[in-house]
Amino acid sequence: MSDHPHTPRTLPRFSATFDPNTLSEIRRAAQTGIYDIRGAGTKRKLPHFDDLLFLGASISRYPLEGYREKCGTDVILGSRFAKKPIHLKTPVTIAGMSFGALSGRAKEALGRGASIAGTSTTTGDGGMTTEEREQSKILVYQYLPSRYGMNPDDLRKADAIEVVIGQGAKPGGGGMLLGQKISPRVAKMRCLPEGIDQRSACRHPDWTGPDDLEIKIAELREITDWEKPIYVKVGATRPYYDTALAVKSGADVIVLDGMQGGTAATQEVFIEHVGIPILAAIRPAVQALQDLNMHRKVQLIVSGGIRNGADVAKALALGADAVAIGTAALVALGDNDPRLEAEYQALGTTAGAYDDWHEGRDPAGITTQDPALAERLDPVLAGRRLANYLAVMTMEAQVIARACGKSHLHNLEPEDLVALTMEAAAMARVPLAGTNWIPGQGSF
Repeated sequence: MSDHPHTPRTLPRFSATFDPNTLSEIRRAAQTGIYDIRGAGTKRKLPHFDDLLFLGASISRYPLEGYREKCGTDVILGSRFAKKPIHLKTPVTIAGMSFGALSGRAKEALGRGASIAGTSTTTGDGGMTTEEREQSKILVYQYLPSRYGMNPDDLRKADAIEVVIGQGAKPGGGGMLLGQKISPRVAKMRCLPEGIDQRSACRHPDWTGPDDLEIKIAELREITDWEKPIYVKVGATRPYYDTALAVKSGADVIVLDGMQGGTAATQEVFIEHVGIPILAAIRPAVQALQDLNMHRKVQLIVSGGIRNGADVAKALALGADAVAIGTAALVALGDNDPRLEAEYQALGTTAGAYDDWHEGRDPAGITTQDPALAERLDPVLAGRRLANYLAVMTMEAQVIARACGKSHLHNLEPEDLVALTMEAAAMARVPLAGTNWIPGQGSF
């Protein structure tokens, strides 16, 4: 550009503040008078596991040899108080996704895939379906503020109970299930009228703080004769204090969900502007466990944008015991598949971008209650696809652990990691690559 004083400056075509998407949203809100609802997770770019790298072994560290030396992957969850803790073959679990948000066949497929892989799946809001329980060797029952579908008999049938305080995509907010997905079966399970929009509560009706949570956990233990591990799930906002309070309330396992986690439906303003990335949440939660002398005694499961074995290994290196996947599991079942591109385009979207799960028109038959669409999903085939994906994730994590000289995934540690950006270094509390500098080193 010329420095001549009369040469006009070249400015961006659009304002950085009022970009085309923002302008479009203003027009839509002005026209309709309602906020936008969608599924999936945040679409903004956030610091994530891709901003971390492993330091593989060479001279100063000794790697393990390929497939000839063992690298353990199993994890035990709930050993603090439960008489029957859960033993998983892989630290990758399936997060809670409800029957209602998902079709019955999709829930069955999740159970089948998790069982083949030797891991657990989770019910989600709305209760437990028969086929889900039958096909899940290890099933975690979510106990949510809505209490939809909750009954003591199903609590006793479960292998663990997860008390849901919040979700990463919408911490502090409740879920939504639009009327077109309230089928006769969904309505009966949730004790709701058919075809009427349903909104889940944002907090449990019978407690307002940690003291009441402690009472609730004790009540659940009595109902299940102290057999089942009790999880507490929180959306990532204030992870240090939430983790500490959950531990003091008697939880066996903490589930920490970052804002990259998906959701079947909520306000977009929630998805994009509430919560913190999972990368920023893990180390404060681990610090809380360490300060209470409970790290590895109370297990930590993290979720929110887990996609591959490298993500798994990085989460465990930062101090987690296991991870949970949701969106990735649906993709493994067959959601957003390019083979259905023509049908996605007919809905006004494209494969890989479809996020209107709440409308119940998913051509893959996964996020729908339409009988004709749901019939498209073969739960046996979809379950095998999920099992394959879980196996690949586990093997990828093993490859990385061996390269770092570790005989078990849980032997990975922060010392094995460096960060590519200052933001990731500060959040993960690991050095910036090529330096010994951790930005903002100090208290959490």
